[in-house]
Amino acid sequence: MKSAAARALSWLHGFENALITALVLLLVLLAGAQIVLRNAFGTSISWADPLLRALVLWTALLGALAAVREDKHISLDVLSRLLSGTALRLSRVLTFGFAAVICALAAYYSGSLVMIEFASGGIAFAGVPNWVLEIIMPIAFALMALRFALRAFALPDPEHAMIGVPDDLREGRA
Repeated sequence: MKSAAARALSWLHGFENALITALVLLLVLLAGAQIVLRNAFGTSISWADPLLRALVLWTALLGALAAVREDKHISLDVLSRLLSGTALRLSRVLTFGFAAVICALAAYYSGSLVMIEFASGGIAFAGVPNWVLEIIMPIAFALMALRFALRAFALPDPEHAMIGVPDDLREGRA
């Protein structure tokens, strides 16, 4: 039986995945509609292009957040395949800690941008304020920083530790 925390995390992961799926679907449908409208009818939806740009930003950041969650982010992990024990843990603390600091800085500075946009009252399209479209940046970067920080001190997942290792080495045959 799953704990309440495990059930909540499972629900959160499902929600994240559903949100990414919905945004990609909306992105594809809206871009397709724009293409058809422009080529077939010589017109377009005036607010579609700015919305598409915002959808790309949201999809990219939510996708990056999911990649960090699943440990599928871009990384150079040559050292982690050669290290074990204390050296591996120190390597993980340093690399994931560095990534957490960079993401925390990105969250801070993108949060500053959102506050400036909020104060300026700029409108992106159709009455939607700029800050609403940009709010994903500090949220996603803060969550990535949290995930990297937690992963820095967690034991490596055996499933992820063997990614890229040939089958004969994975099974102990050399």
